[in-house]
Amino acid sequence: MRQVQVIAAIVLSLFLTACASSNSGSVYSRDEARKTQTVRMGVVESIRQVKLEGTKSPVGTVAGGAVGGIAGSSIGSGRGSAVAAVLGAVVGGLAGSAAEEGLTRKDGIEITVKLDSGGMVAVVQEADEQFQPGERVRLVESGGTTRVSH
Repeated sequence: MRQVQVIAAIVLSLFLTACASSNSGSVYSRDEARKTQTVRMGVVESIRQVKLEGTKSPVGTVAGGAVGGIAGSSIGSGRGSAVAAVLGAVVGGLAGSAAEEGLTRKDGIEITVKLDSGGMVAVVQEADEQFQPGERVRLVESGGTTRVSH
């Protein structure tokens, strides 16, 4: 029975991690479809490599805690088993949270653009598209979200 719970927790964790939102300039949510967006043009001034932190949902913590608690409960008997289960759950929860953040961390870029209007803006997005200084780009804006694209 315990193995089924561990497997269920791991599968749920992986499923929810795969559903995490994207910070790509090329990925839109369902809610963004068919909405008017403002387009501004400009030239790339500079590019800087950055890291986008991973997700920090309760899923990694809960899954790690479940695995750690189950593993800890198999140590000793009586009160020793209960203490080991609690310690295993705490350590597993911390490890699960750290693992989730590390596994969902992504490479990003900070793109600084000189707008045709004369202003300067910087946009951070996933590094799934290449940009070069001097390259002409467009900034697509909607609802507080800005994307840089070719």
